[in-house]
Amino acid sequence: MSYTTPVNFIDLNTSHNGNQDLYNANVVAGYNLPVTMVPQGSNGSRCALTGCVFDYEYGCPDDHRVITNGTIIGCRSSVVCEPFQSLSTSLSPNSATSLSKSDAKRKRTILLVSLPILAATSIMLLYGVWSSMRKRKATQISNCLEVCEIKNAVLDSLQFDLNAIRTATNFAAENKLGEGGFGEVYKGKPENGQEIAVKRLSKNSGQGVAEFKNEVVLVAKLRHKNLVKLLGFCVAPEEKILVYEFLSNSSLDKFIFGQTKQASLNWQIRCNIIVGIARGLLYLHEDSPLKVIHRDLKSSNILLDEHMNPKISDFGLAKLFGVDQIQGDTKRIIGTYGYMAPEYAITGHYSVKSDIYSFGVLVLEIVSSQRNRFCKQLQLEEALLHRAWRLWNDNKTLDFVDTKLQNDFPIDEVTKCIHIALLCIQDDAALRPRMSSIVAALNGQAVCLPTPKPPNYFGAKILEDNDSLGSVYTRNKTITNLHPRD
Repeated sequence: MSYTTPVNFIDLNTSHNGNQDLYNANVVAGYNLPVTMVPQGSNGSRCALTGCVFDYEYGCPDDHRVITNGTIIGCRSSVVCEPFQSLSTSLSPNSATSLSKSDAKRKRTILLVSLPILAATSIMLLYGVWSSMRKRKATQISNCLEVCEIKNAVLDSLQFDLNAIRTATNFAAENKLGEGGFGEVYKGKPENGQEIAVKRLSKNSGQGVAEFKNEVVLVAKLRHKNLVKLLGFCVAPEEKILVYEFLSNSSLDKFIFGQTKQASLNWQIRCNIIVGIARGLLYLHEDSPLKVIHRDLKSSNILLDEHMNPKISDFGLAKLFGVDQIQGDTKRIIGTYGYMAPEYAITGHYSVKSDIYSFGVLVLEIVSSQRNRFCKQLQLEEALLHRAWRLWNDNKTLDFVDTKLQNDFPIDEVTKCIHIALLCIQDDAALRPRMSSIVAALNGQAVCLPTPKPPNYFGAKILEDNDSLGSVYTRNKTITNLHPRD
């Protein structure tokens, strides 16, 4: 069988999609013969071979086959080759790859850069989540440790329920008794009917867990009629509360410095208050199971019950001493100017004699109903301590007494109280009397009272020893403006 060599016309269409070249080959005329395409790159390099292969055995009808030497070589029809796929998928068996070297290199570069960035980002995210969870857990553990530490430190069961305290006080403005360095104080009445005073630690308070624990542990173990009685406490993650007995007459400063209540303080009441404070300090220093230095004795920390009996309160800054310990030191000087002993205010040294100095200032305030103001700027008025010593030295002691008493007092008692106070405020701590001697003298026992030295706390001696301290003038003496060290 003979045949005529056909003339074949192939329609070739090309297109481009991203980094892929696509093309279709359609037989327009002639036989449908195998077609092999040999594309080239822009730089002249050959790309992978590809082709359109038609299966004549199954795809071409018998009457359309072109046969030579018993072999089918074509098909008399315009059978269209299937469209060629992209170079990435239409590879001939002999080709290694259909991607250009530049495309492969670019993809490899992108992969090498993106993988480390993705890994670093994932690590940072995981670290952030882990840090947040760890911080939250640490806060919870810290709060738990604080609560457990305080609870374990108190032997007796003194814990109050927070909801019971809220119900008793409502933390309402009308129940607010006052506010101090610790926080706000509220009056409350629980279900048992006993009135209580609730001290609530403020979030902005300078005091914290250490002071709170200190007060709970100390007051819970101290029992004396001239110390305020702790009824209990409450510790929660966001609340730290102390519950005390309620004292109807509030604090001493409202009586000795308040114009309305000052008239109700006759000499007998003032004398009883002085003696009561002295007995409370004697218990802290010498008679209690613990040797305690209060460090913040002042008029606002003396509370008065319905019978005007004094009770020392606020033990947040108190320090425990060993039985044989004489002195302690601190770099954190905390207290109230005007009541702080000079050695404590300047050097940080504190002892029982520091409390005795504060007691002396307090006695002078009770007798005169005047504040011992801490001078911070130029003043021409005489300081309370200097005036007391000057009048005593000039045998004009009675001129120092509050005029509202109208000379209705025993002169010897008033003179003795002022004499004791002047001994307590001496600059040299070693010259100040012990609390036992003070109580004995106030109780009328025969005690030899030495001549007091002038108070140099605001005198030239401190100025000479501390040239860096600023000075102000009062009457004819130079006094110093003290700045505690950090």
